[in-house]
Amino acid sequence: MKQLKRAAGIIWMVLGPVAVFFLIRTAANEIITKPSADTWVQWGVFVLIFLPIAFGLSLFGYYAYKGEYDKEV
Repeated sequence: MKQLKRAAGIIWMVLGPVAVFFLIRTAANEIITKPSADTWVQWGVFVLIFLPIAFGLSLFGYYAYKGEYDKEV
């Protein structure tokens, strides 16, 4: 089970930046297609809200990879 947690940690560490990349790419495409203030605000809020979530996902993966969740209570 410990090896599974560490493998999942690697996946989570990679998933955070990949998700941010795709979110920013999608936001840029949407802003280019509909360059209005509403679109800028909407996608700006999406990106700003999701960045800390993606960072936390990567941080959680880092701790899982390092074995911080292997300790039994």
